[in-house]
Amino acid sequence: MKVIFTAHSSRNSHHSMMICKYVFERGHIPVNLFNLYGYFLYGLVGKDKIFRANNEILKKCDELWIFGEITEGVQIEIDLAKRENIPVKYFKLIRNGAESITISEISEKEIEYDNIPDIEYPRHDIHEF
Repeated sequence: MKVIFTAHSSRNSHHSMMICKYVFERGHIPVNLFNLYGYFLYGLVGKDKIFRANNEILKKCDELWIFGEITEGVQIEIDLAKRENIPVKYFKLIRNGAESITISEISEKEIEYDNIPDIEYPRHDIHEF
């Protein structure tokens, strides 16, 4: 049983329970930032503290699984995982109506990017502490 860090954009946060269910159904333990802290602890602490905690938790996980399109924040998690030699897997979220989704594993070549500024990757400087 592996501990899987699940990453997705905030736009997909309403799917976080289904994403965790998907990981459990495959015999692993999901770790999901949105389920741990809500959306950045709803402003109760600074985002930097959440980013630090997020990075430390990711470093302790066995794998990073990416769900949906890659945003700048998700790319930072990918960069950190690769630097730490943590395997990364990619999954597409296929919407089946308003709230229902199907999850399908895809290759790295099939990933979609969403509004990432034209910056050079990897960017380890953004949330590294």
